[in-house]
Amino acid sequence: MNKLGIFINFWENSWTVDYEKYIKKVAKIGFDVLEFQAQPLLNFSDDKLKFIKSLADDNGIELTYSLGLDKYYDISSYDDDTRKRGEKYLTDIMTQVSKMDGKIISGVSYAGWGVPNYEFEKERLFENSVSIMKRLAKVAEDYDITYGIEAVNRFEGVVCNTAKEALDYVNAVDNKKVGVLLDTYHMNIEENNIGDAIRLVGDKLVGFHTGDNNRLAPGRGHIDWKEIFGALKEINYQGRIVSEPFVKMGGEVGRDIYVWRNLIDDVSEEALDKEAKYLLDFTKDMIK
Repeated sequence: MNKLGIFINFWENSWTVDYEKYIKKVAKIGFDVLEFQAQPLLNFSDDKLKFIKSLADDNGIELTYSLGLDKYYDISSYDDDTRKRGEKYLTDIMTQVSKMDGKIISGVSYAGWGVPNYEFEKERLFENSVSIMKRLAKVAEDYDITYGIEAVNRFEGVVCNTAKEALDYVNAVDNKKVGVLLDTYHMNIEENNIGDAIRLVGDKLVGFHTGDNNRLAPGRGHIDWKEIFGALKEINYQGRIVSEPFVKMGGEVGRDIYVWRNLIDDVSEEALDKEAKYLLDFTKDMIK
């Protein structure tokens, strides 16, 4: 049975949030998983990491971790020093996640988030990243962490835009702790057929994000969800399904995700709680 989750920044416009509040909130709504940005963990003491993990355990919530890698740490970069910084940074992230017994890190965690500000060859970025990821994969093995390579749209990355490119990357790294994470919002932009893309990845799929074509909750746009969940059933995907809608403008999250207007009329906490319950029920119905 798939564990169902939601990304914490459905509610918040800051990447650092009140984790205690949202662990309790998502448990009350009925989710199994809460995902959040991994970068703030670097500023947390071991005691705080243990407290958040203990609270999650007490509420029956699994914590998962995502990352939009700052270009200062871009392991695909042409610059040697940048790649070295990135390798250390991602190693430090995994160390912090391991202290919370975390099992998966995903996102644009294999290249700088966004488009490079210099002339580049995509193939060289790919090769640079893979060479570092082969070493990072050994760290992931030591910590028993799975690394999810997320294919993202052309405006948020250039190394892996499609399921095939993410699969090619994973095959090049060739380590069982590195797999593909697919996201329906990005797939709607880049894939010719979403169902075919899911089937192509098959048993290399280690995580799945949902959001509709307009970045609203699943079912609030025009994506064919029956096709998507049918394909997940065909490959017998039993992993986590984490919803990742972004609906609020403002703050660092609104800026980073390019949300320039509120995407729903009411973005009060009460209304967002109701929308979270809706998307959870929608996902359960699709699984059935």
